[in-house]
Order: sequence, then structure tokens, then C-alpha cells
Amino acid sequence: MVFLHVVVSVLLVTVILMQASRGGGLSGTFGAGASTAIFGGRGAGSFLSKVTVGLAIAFMTLAILISLVNVPSTGGESIIRQRAEGEAVSPAAGLPVPFSLPEEREK
Repeated sequence: MVFLHVVVSVLLVTVILMQASRGGGLSGTFGAGASTAIFGGRGAGSFLSKVTVGLAIAFMTLAILISLVNVPSTGGESIIRQRAEGEAVSPAAGLPVPFSLPEEREK
């Protein structure tokens, strides 16, 4: 499903780049004759717009489906809390114990 999402993403980017903008976009690189021969008189703009909308809907639908399928099954509890409950460690467990108190050494 993720592979399909990547394919739809690449197609969406390609179709968006092919659309004519103020600068002409990539659709101008094919020449005016090629776009009118394939899509008709003004069909390139409307066709690419429809493809963009369809791919955008597919992209959002796949994103929602992937997020619903990959829900973690931890019960909504924090991983940090789970690890903290599993380990009962005293904060000073690894520190050395002094033989005498600091006040006693100064006297």
C-alpha cells in the first residue's frame, strides 16, 4: 500500500509540473502542436486538471488508509511509561557509599 502511495505521489508531482502556469510549465516543452493533437484544442488544461484532482483524491485516500492500517496496538499508553514501570531502579543504586559523613572528616 505504501508503494502505491509513492507511485501516486510521483504521478501527482509529474501532472502538476506538466500544467501550464505563468511561466508555461512543462506543457510548453512539448510544443503547441503536440498538446492540441493529443488533447484537442483546449483539452490539455482541462484534462490535466481532472487528472490532478483524481490523483489528489487518491493520494489523500491512501494516506488516510495507511494511517488507519498502521495504528499501534499499545493501548494508547506512552512507551516511556511502559519502560519506567518495567524497571524499578533506585536512583542511588550505583553510587558508592561513603564511610563517614563529610562533617565528621573535617573535625
